[in-house]
Amino acid sequence: METNSNIIVLYNEMDWLQKVIDQVICSYLLQEGHENRWQDIPLPEADDDTEDSVYYKKITEWNLNLYERLCLALILAPQIKPEVLDIFFSKNAMYDRGFTEFGGVVNKNHSGFLPTGQTLSFLITAVNPELRIELLHILNTSNILAKEQIMVLESTESNVPILNQILSINERWLNFFITGTLPKLEHSVSFPAQQISTNLNWDDLVLEEHVMDQVMEINAWLNHGETLMKEWGLENKIKPGYRTLFYGPPGTGKTLTATLLGKSTNREVYRVDLSMIVSKYIGETEKNLSKIFDVAQHKDWILFFDEADALFGKRTNASSSNDRHANQQTGYLLQRIEDFPGVVILASNLKENMDEAFSRRFQSMIHFTMPTAEERMLLWEKAFSGKCQLDPNINIESIAENYELAGGAIINILRFCALAAIQKNETVVSQQDLLEGIRREFKKENKTLMVTQMN
Repeated sequence: METNSNIIVLYNEMDWLQKVIDQVICSYLLQEGHENRWQDIPLPEADDDTEDSVYYKKITEWNLNLYERLCLALILAPQIKPEVLDIFFSKNAMYDRGFTEFGGVVNKNHSGFLPTGQTLSFLITAVNPELRIELLHILNTSNILAKEQIMVLESTESNVPILNQILSINERWLNFFITGTLPKLEHSVSFPAQQISTNLNWDDLVLEEHVMDQVMEINAWLNHGETLMKEWGLENKIKPGYRTLFYGPPGTGKTLTATLLGKSTNREVYRVDLSMIVSKYIGETEKNLSKIFDVAQHKDWILFFDEADALFGKRTNASSSNDRHANQQTGYLLQRIEDFPGVVILASNLKENMDEAFSRRFQSMIHFTMPTAEERMLLWEKAFSGKCQLDPNINIESIAENYELAGGAIINILRFCALAAIQKNETVVSQQDLLEGIRREFKKENKTLMVTQMN
């Protein structure tokens, strides 16, 4: 079975890591056999039983060099075979304490040795200091292990040297190397973004013609932007990426448009949760945002910031430490957006809420207006075009003319009416249920429903 072959491969990798560690320590302490090189220890290779292992497939796909593969084995060790690292508990007889150069920490919930950046540094550079360039390459954010969020370098306390930070493997990738299945990125405080998608198509989006033309400009950039930048030489004249503001009332299609842009260009769209990225610790906010932007750049995602005026609204005069803190966070996020080479979409209910300093940095600003009566007619027809249909006696033209509703509100009414109908074992929506659905939507905005003739 594939899972068994995956586990066999991981244990073979641990055996190789054990030999590497033993040889490095032997060479460093000038013990018998110190003249041998750990780089000469044969790497495990795929055979008939393990050639389908996801581990071997990935290290080939990523084209990992010897030192990157050593790093990957090291961060897997505490999860697969922690005893491989027990030798690092050895004491320095001269000082009657552990070897500082071994790095590592012991967690109160884990009795084994947890490697740090210093542990990796020791393995690579203890005998060959000139290989520090390889270490820096591995720890760089541009390295594939960082881009794919495989390797995590995290500090347990403040003011700790970067190489003393714990080096670990992302749980998603650990699951993948064992089972062959890579879980989706989960929305959390450390990764405040969530994938959004749609089953709808462009035909389901009802927008004014000039608005759709502006949306198609973004679509054209997604399809041809790289060609323009590289082959046409625009990278020497304009900043990379495309930044746009969608503004207008709720339910007018801002989120749907973002997801359709992703769907039509085979890109994933991630909505960034602005409420979760604000932290009282500036460093934490920047670290969490950095994860999103780094992965998004590597994966070519579209980033969607909903209700962006919450963070990008008119800035305060920084009269308090809280104000200065908020402005600092906003400044960092704005800089990352400006430097992002992909597409960033900010959404706001009111353009006036946005700071003009931010607005000037957008390539386009698209106003999503409330649909006209004609457009509402089309939205009603599309909403009730399936199994759930309106009573034939209801005048849909009259509904569209007399009740100003956005597309999102009409979908909410469809949901209410469909539930009401199915409970009656029916598929046709009555006028009474339709009116109740409209009344509920009006109530959300403190509007009073004026009943008009609908048939």
